[in-house]
Amino acid sequence: MRVVTWNLWWRFGPWQERQKAILAVLRELRPDVVGLQEVWEQEGEGEASGTNRDNLAGWLARELGMHWTWGEYGDPERWQRRIGDPGVRIGIAVLSRWPVLERDAIGLPTAEGGSGRGALYALLDAPGAPVPFFTAHLSSETAASAQRCRQVTALSEFVSRHRGGDTGHPPVITGDFNAWPDSDEIRLLGGYKTAPAVPGQCFFDVWEYAEPGAPSATWDLANPYVAGSYGPSVRVDYIHVGPPGPGGLGHVRAVRRAGDGPVDGVWPSDHAAVVADLADDGAARDPSGAGAGVGV
Repeated sequence: MRVVTWNLWWRFGPWQERQKAILAVLRELRPDVVGLQEVWEQEGEGEASGTNRDNLAGWLARELGMHWTWGEYGDPERWQRRIGDPGVRIGIAVLSRWPVLERDAIGLPTAEGGSGRGALYALLDAPGAPVPFFTAHLSSETAASAQRCRQVTALSEFVSRHRGGDTGHPPVITGDFNAWPDSDEIRLLGGYKTAPAVPGQCFFDVWEYAEPGAPSATWDLANPYVAGSYGPSVRVDYIHVGPPGPGGLGHVRAVRRAGDGPVDGVWPSDHAAVVADLADDGAARDPSGAGAGVGV
């Protein structure tokens, strides 16, 4: 099972050109499931049909032949003020090769005046065993480690409520955590370098399986959208997976970056994506990634 996490930088920069570059990267990767952050939805377009609003995740799903589901951040006003458009919503989304059996979304706790953040759950009807899949976006303020710890606690409790019972497949957690790999919040989520946020619940950072020396920064000064921040380059985007299920189900086979260069002269996002291949039940992957393109 190929898993991708990617922050798509909402409607910032040359977003229309970037949209095409994002699609090109995902088309080349041929993922089975994708966790997306900073996904835009245009308010008021296609309201009558419900599932056919102008939503970036919905467009990507239709182009890639995948299923999708979306969760809006609870406090979009600060985001909207940054681009001067109150009609554009922001949220997180999941694209899946397989149908979405269940979904749920929550807001994550933020300080007064902070921008909305959230987490999304989707139970995926993968062959062999349903996959409890999560994606999240945590606060970005540099000094907000304590706040991100509270968000990780809320996320961990959310995962505990929806981890799928005895499906056999470990939970997969993706997202932009805006935190360095050795930070308190990442160790808290993992639960194997400090006490876990939920007793007995541990998740492995898939990058620990990466090739030594592989480029890891997902917030990278080589990216022109990031260069003005003056660094440092660091990995802030993550895929975590629970201990493997029966027969090694969910075991990490490979991990790398993607979307870390221009496509036809356009960088897709200010973040690079993380890609992980997880062991499944041995069923062959469909290289077309065919699905129904259905919103949930």
